[in-house]
Amino acid sequence: MLVLLAKKSVLLILHSVIRKMLSRVVKGLGVELISQENDSIRRAKQQIDEYLQGVRMEFIFPIIMVGTPFQKQVWTELLKVPYGQTVSYQEVARRIGRPKAVRAVGTANGSNALAFVIPCYRIIAANGSLGGYGAGLAVKKRLLALENTLKNLAM
Repeated sequence: MLVLLAKKSVLLILHSVIRKMLSRVVKGLGVELISQENDSIRRAKQQIDEYLQGVRMEFIFPIIMVGTPFQKQVWTELLKVPYGQTVSYQEVARRIGRPKAVRAVGTANGSNALAFVIPCYRIIAANGSLGGYGAGLAVKKRLLALENTLKNLAM
């Protein structure tokens, strides 16, 4: 896992499958990529590890969204989907006031560079099927199962 930081805000978490997003983010910010570790990155990695171990339900570090205004609108809406719940791409489109933009919501969802933090895996097809996921459907299933298990334990 690679976590990038810009002025103490996490801007990208890369899984080996989604490294293609790196050039878009670097270009979008007009920055140079420098590989280093610091306390902010260690805290972000720790929170992600805690989430994957089932002991954290939310992240508490600042993030930077790099994308178009529409993508940022979609990603902001994804942050509102509660832990352990799913909504459809169609519902996200409705919530942002663009009910006919279902495919565009799916495309924005797939461009999310903060895949764990901005929970794009919680978005499914209107018929209840999983839809897609950049890291693969097996990973999406695993994340949803993790959240459902923990949510049920917390009740």
